[in-house]
Amino acid sequence: MSTTDRIEKSTLLRASQGRVWRAITHAEEFGTWFRVKLAGPFVPGREVHGKLTYPGFEHLAFALVVDKMDAEVLFSYRWHPYAIDPKVDYSTEPMTLVEFRLAPVAEGVHLTITESGFDRLPPGRRDEAFRMNSGGWAKQLQNIEQHVAP
Repeated sequence: MSTTDRIEKSTLLRASQGRVWRAITHAEEFGTWFRVKLAGPFVPGREVHGKLTYPGFEHLAFALVVDKMDAEVLFSYRWHPYAIDPKVDYSTEPMTLVEFRLAPVAEGVHLTITESGFDRLPPGRRDEAFRMNSGGWAKQLQNIEQHVAP
């Protein structure tokens, strides 16, 4: 596998596993720290739509398809990465897989976020989507850390 096919970021969250699980799997709470307003709950196999609330990107639609929800261990979904051009129809492109893995540790929860499948994207979008999402996940780790902090 190439070094540009997957992004992996991790952090220690000083919160209970149940608290972190709620933050990533309850759509409204996910939307708070991820900065998206979603129109429905997360259910495996179901597509969820919404609008970004991140400053400067409020005009953009957001969608993901929930893949797995293994209680307090794994939450995953598929989406079109860095799909920010409202004039482009991304629906014909492959989606990447985003996985949130939780592991209990003495200090709280070790959260690992992995996004994979970039090598299947069209060559003209691949590098920028990888670069932008890599930076985006670093910021999202900070956001969730602040969100679940006691």
